Amino acid sequence: MSDSSRQTPPGGTIYLDSAASTALRPEALEAMLPFMTGDFANPSAHHESGRRAHDAMERARDDVAAILGALAEEVVFASGGTESINTAVKGVAFAQAEAGVGRHIVTTEVEHHAVLHSLQFLERFGFEVEVLPVDEHGLVTPDEVATAIRPDTALVSVAYANNEVGTVQPLPDIARAVKERAQALGRQVPFHTDAVQAPNSHSLDVDALGVDLLSLSGHKFGGPKGTGLLYVRRGVPFLELLSGGGQERQRRSGTENVPGVVGMATALRLAQEEREAFTARTSMLRDRLFDAVRAACPEARLNGHPTQRLPHNLHVCFSDLEGESLVAELDALGIACSAGAACTSATWEPSHVLLAMGVPLDLAIGSLRMSLWPSITEAQIDYVAAQLPGAVSRVRASAVRAI
Repeated sequence: MSDSSRQTPPGGTIYLDSAASTALRPEALEAMLPFMTGDFANPSAHHESGRRAHDAMERARDDVAAILGALAEEVVFASGGTESINTAVKGVAFAQAEAGVGRHIVTTEVEHHAVLHSLQFLERFGFEVEVLPVDEHGLVTPDEVATAIRPDTALVSVAYANNEVGTVQPLPDIARAVKERAQALGRQVPFHTDAVQAPNSHSLDVDALGVDLLSLSGHKFGGPKGTGLLYVRRGVPFLELLSGGGQERQRRSGTENVPGVVGMATALRLAQEEREAFTARTSMLRDRLFDAVRAACPEARLNGHPTQRLPHNLHVCFSDLEGESLVAELDALGIACSAGAACTSATWEPSHVLLAMGVPLDLAIGSLRMSLWPSITEAQIDYVAAQLPGAVSRVRASAVRAI
């Protein structure tokens, strides 16, 4: 579509990519500013400015721990979800191997690449990774996970909610099955979850979830980019990946990002306080959008579990087109969305998640992820619904002409 034909949506660009990133909440920015100018000192410094920075960071740690139902000493600040996941998976795996426990790791086919690529890295060091299949909705059963556990299993990692199709795993049931199986073997098996997509709509209480390690990324819930955290239950075997000054109780060296930590903690608190309102609002918008899409494009296929899913996620496939082309066409109409996970869009290929769920290849390449935010209006949803059928038709026609 040429610039001359570009249409202006109501309210400006309609951002439907909150699964990839969210705007920094004003409250988080306000909390950060004092530590970017006045109290900018290194939190490890032994002077008043350093102590103020350190105290602010520890207050943020206490706030996060309260949200997780954890001890403050179990919270490790990191640079994002990717670092948190790498630290959890590799840190536990190497610690378990060093202790002679074993080198077997259990995960699923639909994990984020931060998990899967970390495990591929570990395979180079003699670890054996068992990747469990999922059903057509992207779910793995607790029994399947438990059955896969062996006497030499070092770690289990199952995502809380899928970043592409939005399917939410029955995490407490899986954790319970893992612990029962481990007890039958007379040992403990640490259980990690990538919870990056969960904070806006789901509880993060680690005891209720039954997890031993949990990873989060600040910019997914209104916090600043470059921030994340890892919960590590006390007593879980762990080797640090970053060595140096011994920050974060020897678990993650490097000068802490005090303004980022303070902003992330503020955003996380607000996200958890507003979970019910977020769920009610975004699920209504999602259903309104899907009903309109299905009416205009009956062949559109919903991906992920129909009900056991993130409330703000709508993931559909269209036949006879490529998702990247459709994203570009919608972008020209002032609609920002994704053909899959933004983390992999630079080297786009059919989604491993969709293929694992049994979606045919010709449909998998035509995927579109629209992830909403409460600030989206009904008028904007109606605009998207009105523009999508024409965009699909134009992309299909272009594909035919290119053959």
